[in-house]
Amino acid sequence: MTNAKPRLALAFGILCISIFPILVKLRLTPGLISAFYRMAIAVSLLLPYVLITKKFAFPKTGVLLLAILCGVLFASDVAVWNIAIQESSATQASLLTNLSPLWVGIISYVFLKTKPATNFWIGTVVSLFGMAMLVGFEFFLELNFDNAFILAVLSGILYSIYLLVSKKALSQMDVLSFMTISLLASTVYLAVVCVVMNEPFSGFSDMGWLVLFVQAVVCQLMAWLSISYATQHMRATRVSLSLLSQAVLTSLLAWLLLDEKITLNMIIGGVILLLGIRITFFTKTLSVKNIFNKAKEDNSLVN
Repeated sequence: MTNAKPRLALAFGILCISIFPILVKLRLTPGLISAFYRMAIAVSLLLPYVLITKKFAFPKTGVLLLAILCGVLFASDVAVWNIAIQESSATQASLLTNLSPLWVGIISYVFLKTKPATNFWIGTVVSLFGMAMLVGFEFFLELNFDNAFILAVLSGILYSIYLLVSKKALSQMDVLSFMTISLLASTVYLAVVCVVMNEPFSGFSDMGWLVLFVQAVVCQLMAWLSISYATQHMRATRVSLSLLSQAVLTSLLAWLLLDEKITLNMIIGGVILLLGIRITFFTKTLSVKNIFNKAKEDNSLVN
């Protein structure tokens, strides 16, 4: 049951963030200001709770700086991704952002002692193939290497760095304290950016404010409390790859809520993507030799 809790938390978090692209596509608020209010509303709800219940523990200076860095990285990722979606398409931005597992694996391999397992690389290749099939192979032939493309790639890189740094911070502090500090850092950072960029802090429709509130409560608080808990107890590479399943859920939600079409290729691609994620959870290393030996053992049992 102990091993099941982080997985259930991760699944719930993925479900919560899956509605975020749908809300962004509504374009009811500018990308930067949407990112700011997502953090500001979330921290305004979380901070009183942790203070009243005395569940906030002030970490050591080194860990505090890591949590602040996480806030800046995550805020930058969300802001950049919002702009990428609004300046191009949700499909292109989502695909390029979801390359983050590849960046996590590369960064872990080059800079960290903990190297990704063989199953991670196998699962990554399978999942990326499923992702490509989900959005359509013709998409790759039509990529425009413009600012939106660069921002989407940058979003994936920022996201991967955030996952690795947050893993380090969460190994030395509890989830609620981490979320509180990182959200405060995100809010202050984005407030400065919005002022510099002369973004409007008001003047939105009632629906616009409602969307901002849902983003903060569901896509930020509920989602990232769950994902942070999962990150605390699971490998960052495994968490990052599991988050690819967001694309499948987002496609289903777009079909239900926005009347977007789901093709056979999308269904097959989604199944392949989820298969790739499942491979990373196998405890035994996959290889052609192991598969052959397994088949040989099964055959001998039958005979």
